[in-house]
Formats: sequence, C-alpha cells, structure tokens
Amino acid sequence: MDESNLLNETIRMMNAHGHAPADVLFVSDGKNATDWSGFARLANKIYDDGFGSAIVNEDLHVVGADWWLERHEYDGSEWWEYKRCPVKPSGDDAVHIWNYENGKRI
Repeated sequence: MDESNLLNETIRMMNAHGHAPADVLFVSDGKNATDWSGFARLANKIYDDGFGSAIVNEDLHVVGADWWLERHEYDGSEWWEYKRCPVKPSGDDAVHIWNYENGKRI
C-alpha cells in the first residue's frame, strides 16, 4: 500500500511550482467549490495512492489566478498535474494549424 496525505501532497505540488495555499482562489469538484480552508479540512487524510481503484475524485481542481492542479489516474495510481494558462505569443503571423496537407508534412 502506497500511503499519501492528500493535503500534504497538494501543498508539495504547489510549492514545487512556487505557489502556496494563500495563492488558491478555490477548490472545485466540477459542481461545487470551497476555499482553501474547506479543502484543507477535508483533504488532511491518509489514502492509498498506489495501484487499484482511484480514491480521490478525478474532477478535483485546485485553482489559482493563472494556474491550476488537476487530478490524474492510471490503473489506480493517482497524482496531481500542474497546469498554467497559456501565454499569448508575441508573433502575429499565420497560426500553424496543420502538420500534414494532402498526405505530405508541411
């Protein structure tokens, strides 16, 4: 059994990307939202993050101003993934959409 504390795991992931609990705007399961303290109260629990069934809701998101954490799972192994809002590039040329045209790489 691979044990993890969801609250500590979440704080470690945020710290790894330069964020702290004070940076969290809300935590959501896709239907409802809470603030950091509400999440911390619920998440301060040990769970088995090893292979098997996913324990933590995969719809869970921890949201900051221009970033978020989202849950992922593979064969029951669970983790957070860090995401950032894309930054608009400075170039204003045509956007490259296609890799192939008429069967040829462009």
